[in-house]
Amino acid sequence: MYIIIGFFIAHWYLSLFFQTFFLHRYAAHKAFTMSKTTEKVFFVLTWIFQGSNYLSAYGYGVMHRMHHAFADTPDDPHSPTYDESIWKMMWKTKTIYSAIANKTMKVEERFTKGVPEWQAFDKFARSIVSRISWGALYVLIYWQFATLWWLWLLLPVQFFLSPIHGAIINWFAHKYGYVNFPVKDTSKNFLPVDFLMMGESYHNNHHKHGSRANFGGIRWHEIDPTYYVILLLDKIGVIQLAKKKEVSLGAAKRAA
Repeated sequence: MYIIIGFFIAHWYLSLFFQTFFLHRYAAHKAFTMSKTTEKVFFVLTWIFQGSNYLSAYGYGVMHRMHHAFADTPDDPHSPTYDESIWKMMWKTKTIYSAIANKTMKVEERFTKGVPEWQAFDKFARSIVSRISWGALYVLIYWQFATLWWLWLLLPVQFFLSPIHGAIINWFAHKYGYVNFPVKDTSKNFLPVDFLMMGESYHNNHHKHGSRANFGGIRWHEIDPTYYVILLLDKIGVIQLAKKKEVSLGAAKRAA
């Protein structure tokens, strides 16, 4: 039992980390830089830890830039304001993401400029073969270690972790929570202490300061765990934090 629960928790947070660190803060916002070799390493690590949920850095980065540009307008790729249910929003998001990643949708250059892309690897990582192989590995782990029937209820969640992570923020963080900054959209800080989403739930902070690597830090309880990993990786030279994009906490608090 404990092996399955540990596997589920590890997959939840590792998949989420690479989504917020590599796809969101790096691919979409360039909150920090890295060498091309390091970038390719993180492409591979994202595939390993997202597994059957692997998201293209190009597809995610471009779509997320569109979300910021068109937040809570009819052109927003995902907005509770214009989608009747979370399921319709998720399907719309999937459709637009796939069109961007497959390059069947024409996108303005301002949304694509500088977004990392590794076409050959993406083609493999997003393939049916890759997704089924990861899914089969998950089933095998459950088959070996799921000693109680209800543990199998966790398995479908692991098949769809990336869409679930996205839906939590794109739906709930535009409906529920508190606001630090007045912005032109409905973004809110969903969790006062973000134990679940590794800083992603400080969505109102992020919409105010989109390029800031630290999503938290405006109130004393807003601790963004991903930011501390970024600081460590910057310190040891794996990445280079774009410090000019960082907003001092004093200035941010005065704006609040």
